[in-house]
Amino acid sequence: MKNTFIAQNPSVLWFLAALGLFTFGVTMLSEVTGIGVISTSFVKTLGKTLCLCLIAIAMDVVWGYCGILSLGHFAFFGIGGYAVGMWLMYARTEGIVLESLTNQTIPPTPQEISDAIGNQIFGVVGSAEFPLIWAFADSLLLQLLMVVLIPGLLALVFGWLAFRSRVTGVYLSILTQAMTLALSLYLFQNDSGLRGNNGLSGLQNIPGFEATPQATISIIFFIASAAALAAGYVFFAWVVSGKMGSVIKGIRDNEARVRFLGYHVESYKLFVFTITAVVAGIAGALYYPQAGIINPGEIAPIASIYLAVWVAIGGRGRLYGAVIGAAFVSLMSSWFTGGGAPSIPVGSYTIEWTDWWLVLLGFSFVAVTLFFPKGIGGLFDYLVRKPS
Repeated sequence: MKNTFIAQNPSVLWFLAALGLFTFGVTMLSEVTGIGVISTSFVKTLGKTLCLCLIAIAMDVVWGYCGILSLGHFAFFGIGGYAVGMWLMYARTEGIVLESLTNQTIPPTPQEISDAIGNQIFGVVGSAEFPLIWAFADSLLLQLLMVVLIPGLLALVFGWLAFRSRVTGVYLSILTQAMTLALSLYLFQNDSGLRGNNGLSGLQNIPGFEATPQATISIIFFIASAAALAAGYVFFAWVVSGKMGSVIKGIRDNEARVRFLGYHVESYKLFVFTITAVVAGIAGALYYPQAGIINPGEIAPIASIYLAVWVAIGGRGRLYGAVIGAAFVSLMSSWFTGGGAPSIPVGSYTIEWTDWWLVLLGFSFVAVTLFFPKGIGGLFDYLVRKPS
């Protein structure tokens, strides 16, 4: 029993129990049950926060455990959102078009329907034709497959090129940031096929569930996000434990020594980089239907930098630390920028937290780096191990 996965990782059970209790509590206090203590909008905020916790875990594995400071993982997150958003927008627009054409004397041809859908979606950028990347937008199954395949293939190709060249350290971080910037700038163009700066909108309207209240849809996505977070936590806890985990952490601490011991370092790094990109894509696919919109700004390099800040504040090298950091910063951001934090008058000047939140986040990151290098999660280690 001492050698079982759970016995070696008791924190997994504690995390799953806490997450299950939290999910049950939010569900029971939501508007779905009629209690309504927690509003539908806040349920969506909590659901989005769970998705951010999932990508934070992925970031912690690639950076905190493997030592690869990737400044591009939010790009994979956005790609997952775009992949599922294409189907959501196509299916919803198709329903609207078909309903508007039902009263015509002559039934419309498939080409006329396709042209009408294309005009509705791409008219905002002065086009009416479907780009090649929308070839499978009418199939939910294929678009869900793209959520996994596109981030995975992009990470696989990029990682193979970078790791085989033995690019490490700050140079690798710059390369991942350059990849993210290039993708973001491309998506800002109207001819990218994804509506440029307008992005994809109306994603909260799920085709086939038009009569379902948003309160119910928000709970469904919240529970799905919690299930994905639980599965991701267990999976990554398995990845970073045992022999594989030892090799991964060895690469972080002393890559040359691990290579000298005969391990193919590039294969381990490529596996970690690719699998975390896939999980980031899944997290994005769950996040954006709750957010309702996605645009290229979501993939900008600054988003990946924020992700690294979350992990650092929570405590990198600890899966639960990544969850704590992402949840803490996400909820604080919603509170400060959503008007929850009261303004503070200072003489003739009034501090508006919507303007000062990023400054506060920056100071928090500096403070954690200087005084709590192990992050918030490290405080738990200190309390547990503190001598009586």
